[in-house]
Amino acid sequence: MLSSFLTAAAAAFILHGLQSEASKLTPPVLPLIVRNPYLSTWLQDAREVPWSRWPMHWTGQEIGLSVLAAVPATDHVYPLLGRAHDSLLPADEGYNVSFPLYLGAQYDASTTNLTYRIPPPSTAADSDDLEIVLSFLSPITPTSTLRQSIPASYLTVYVKGSFNVDVYIDLNGQWVSGNRDSKVVWDLHQSELTKDNKGLKTWMVKRESEQLLTEWNDRAEWGTLHFSAPSDVRHEAGTSALLRTRFSRTGTLQNVVDGRHRSIMNEEPVFAFAKSFKLNESSSSTPMADSVLFTIAHIQDPVVQFASARGLTMMKPLWSSWFASDEDVLTFHYFDYENAATLATNYSSQLSLDAFESGADDYVDIVALSARQAMGACVFAGTKDDPILFMKEISSDGNTQTIDVIYPAFPFFLYTNPRWLAYLLEPLIEHTLSGQYPNKYAMHDLGTHFPNATGHPDGNDEYMPVEECGNILILGLALVNSLQYDTSDSAGSIWATIGSDAFDTYPESSAFSLNISSNGNTMFGLDDRWGGSTKGTKQAEKWVKKSYTLWKQWTEYLIEFTLEPHNQLSTDDFAGWLALQTNLALKGIIGINAMSAISEVIGESEDAKYYKNISDTYISKWEELGISRDGTHAKLAYDWYGSWTTLYNLYADSLLCFHLDDHSLSINQQPISLYGDDQKPLKPGHGKKPGFVPQHIYKMQSDWYHNSDWEFFAAAVTGEEVRGEILESVAKWVNETTTDRPFADLHKTEEDGGFPGPNFFARPVVGGHFAFLALEKACGGMAMKGLTFLNEPPVDRSDSRSFLITQIPAEEL
Repeated sequence: MLSSFLTAAAAAFILHGLQSEASKLTPPVLPLIVRNPYLSTWLQDAREVPWSRWPMHWTGQEIGLSVLAAVPATDHVYPLLGRAHDSLLPADEGYNVSFPLYLGAQYDASTTNLTYRIPPPSTAADSDDLEIVLSFLSPITPTSTLRQSIPASYLTVYVKGSFNVDVYIDLNGQWVSGNRDSKVVWDLHQSELTKDNKGLKTWMVKRESEQLLTEWNDRAEWGTLHFSAPSDVRHEAGTSALLRTRFSRTGTLQNVVDGRHRSIMNEEPVFAFAKSFKLNESSSSTPMADSVLFTIAHIQDPVVQFASARGLTMMKPLWSSWFASDEDVLTFHYFDYENAATLATNYSSQLSLDAFESGADDYVDIVALSARQAMGACVFAGTKDDPILFMKEISSDGNTQTIDVIYPAFPFFLYTNPRWLAYLLEPLIEHTLSGQYPNKYAMHDLGTHFPNATGHPDGNDEYMPVEECGNILILGLALVNSLQYDTSDSAGSIWATIGSDAFDTYPESSAFSLNISSNGNTMFGLDDRWGGSTKGTKQAEKWVKKSYTLWKQWTEYLIEFTLEPHNQLSTDDFAGWLALQTNLALKGIIGINAMSAISEVIGESEDAKYYKNISDTYISKWEELGISRDGTHAKLAYDWYGSWTTLYNLYADSLLCFHLDDHSLSINQQPISLYGDDQKPLKPGHGKKPGFVPQHIYKMQSDWYHNSDWEFFAAAVTGEEVRGEILESVAKWVNETTTDRPFADLHKTEEDGGFPGPNFFARPVVGGHFAFLALEKACGGMAMKGLTFLNEPPVDRSDSRSFLITQIPAEEL
């Protein structure tokens, strides 16, 4: 399996760089260098030419990244990215500012390519235009957590033509601080390496006085920028206008370093490289091709402060389990480009195929745009024996490890690499088991503001008790299910099936320690296999057994409070508090049902029967309370007659495959009553139904959903026609919205498609766009097949009313 995977990946890599299949959607912003909440650089005004604006951080703050190209034979200099030409006169002795033909951007899940053409000089009028591609690669590598953990990206400049061209690139101090008045210091490190007889030049830039684990307007105030290039390029540090003018006149730099350390915008210091491409060394007019590779990294240590079981801990980056120094990891990263690109291209190619089959061309672009954004909120920490993935709730309030942010993102992780979902849950479980959180329900988040995961020892986190308990129980069973498969074809993620069967049976160790390949027969740094067969069973048992008391605690809370939720927030907290929320109650009930399956993992059959009985009884009562009198739709709240809601929590019922079996009460089971006479058993004649949530609930969702806001969880459990309409609507919004930040998950559906206030953008919740893909893979591919009834003719409304009228008390009719 491994060899065939790598062969396919290698074939895909041949197309990398100049490839990126033609993208059809034109979002307002595109990812360039996106690895975590701090190394997060985007192309703004992406529908315009790339030199119209500076690149930006996800916050909207501009970041200094500029690229120029100069043609020696014409003295023309061309801005390619950023507004470096603001430092230049339109025409001066030795150069003229001109503008290339911009051919547009292409992107996939890991790569964004910007393509340009520059006309030939008059002395070579018969030559074709020179083509330049700026290829930004932030690789998503689901088979290599080690590579994914490295906070660094690649920028390759490809050129093809028959006349010479010089290329210039510079970065400024805005990469290491959000405060333009911060004083920065810098140095150039040159290393002599043996690989291909090439060394590296690396600019190292940081704040003079770093402020550990501190932000300024969501920008990190600690950490070092490392900007690397091959040793044969020219370099220079100095005032931005001086360097850009010198390059425009001469096509090169002086190999000197300005030692006057100063603030970011005081005679703006920039850190530059220049590369000359000799493409006309022969008399032939045949175009020649060449390239140069740069890497951009932001190294932090520590990365997060975490209230772990052993106390407040400064968490080291995960990559440090394999590399002793910054230089070691960055050298590995630079020379690992082909491997990283191969793995990333394999992922992007498979994702494109799966998305096309699951949706359409538009869906291919939607998930491609979402992938880097989902990972861009995450930071890998811990050790190879106990890896942790921390997530920032970007743009909404900055919390750390928010459960109801992990939850909407989790389809991405299930499809891509379920072990990363496990690493997201681990700190929440460890912290709660250690007794540092006083409430009986699941915590909302692990810290008020990232990167400080210091918990809430006073218990005063945001109040979403039913929401978070339901979320984490669903996530827990989804994770267990991802471990249990017999063949690679039945796995929830095809990348999870690759690697060794290594497993640590010691009961006190993590069930999900990371064992990577390190022998000469395989690519270094590949993960061991995630679950599968006997290993998966052992991993699931070990994980559940270690935290079983916690799962029971959260479930008992739901048993008491989910059927009729009191006044509280749901995940849509911006909408305010509300009691008796129909969709919220459904999530909690599905969570109880999930606990029944979790109990089975470790052989707690009596618990399993108990939770199954309760959830079956609750779902029947929920239908009485939450569905409208005419049986056509769900109400927003039980007592809000005339209201409507989107039952996007049906998605969990299908993803966990509860809809595939008969979940009615057995003859020997009696409904559990915790509310006296108010808790009614099923009416005679309605005890037999397919699945857990009845099919007619799905049908009414499918029939009316097109009148509601589009949401991918809900779209995944509708009929094909409705799903197509939703995708078409989202694609239209991507092409036309006036939002000016990375993919907004909350936006107007009318007018200009802008922000409605609050402004949510760049959030990892776009991982929910993978809902179709995760559902396609769930339960060995059976989950989606179990929803074919949604493509049948609409339900008869009169039948629905006749069915429900027997369950609605007379006083409510």
